Amino acid sequence: MSVMVRTSLRSGDPAGIEQLVRETGFFSAEEITIARELANDGLALGTASHYRFALVDSGPQLAAYACYGRIPCTRSAWDLYWIAVAPRFQGQHLGRGLLEHIESAVISAGGTQLHADTSSRAQYGPTRAFYAARGYRQAAEFPDFYCPGDGKIVFSKALGLAGG
Repeated sequence: MSVMVRTSLRSGDPAGIEQLVRETGFFSAEEITIARELANDGLALGTASHYRFALVDSGPQLAAYACYGRIPCTRSAWDLYWIAVAPRFQGQHLGRGLLEHIESAVISAGGTQLHADTSSRAQYGPTRAFYAARGYRQAAEFPDFYCPGDGKIVFSKALGLAGG
């Protein structure tokens, strides 16, 4: 399935991203604020920003978005910081399309690894299954990372290599 992805931010995107991540019910108030701040950074700095964006529109609404970037002090490792699909657009393979777009962009930029962090809470079971179904392996787990009972799980995928 081909998803129409845009990579340049528009003036209304920080507010649209904030609304989208709020609607998912997965993000904390602090994470919602950070998602908007990263979009503001990307909008203000353009290509000089460390953060890259992939967005999917549905008419005037933002249907899905992701934020990613190269990990400083590495030769070719990248982080997927955020990926979210608005609830009314879930089940339409937008997340998969965004992830495929990001993987291609990372490979084009010389990246060989993509890492994605997620929560160990039961609510994130579908997120973990999403990564596993796309060839990501669990590379690390940090119990009680976010708070007691909520660990951080890091998924990793080799890109552009045999088996990647």
